[in-house]
Amino acid sequence: MRTDTKNLVSVSDFSRHPSRYINSAAKGTSHVILKDNRPTAAVIDMESAERLAHLDELEDDLKLMAASLVRLVTDDGTRHSLDDVAAEFGIDLDELRKD
Repeated sequence: MRTDTKNLVSVSDFSRHPSRYINSAAKGTSHVILKDNRPTAAVIDMESAERLAHLDELEDDLKLMAASLVRLVTDDGTRHSLDDVAAEFGIDLDELRKD
């Protein structure tokens, strides 16, 4: 998302005229709120917000898929039973089952 420098808004101006920027964002113009001359927040339309949320979900899915592919490629076929793993870490499964 590109932001035109004319869409930079000081936090004080946004505080004085929030509806102006909210209405503008609803029409598709994004605004970056500056606090101490640093970008701090953005006011965007709901379509853009939903698109960003969807992109976040896709990013999470891609990370999971990449991890799965790495495991698939590096899998040597060795499997371990729960009993063996618990014993390796000194865990008594019978004791855990009692709880």
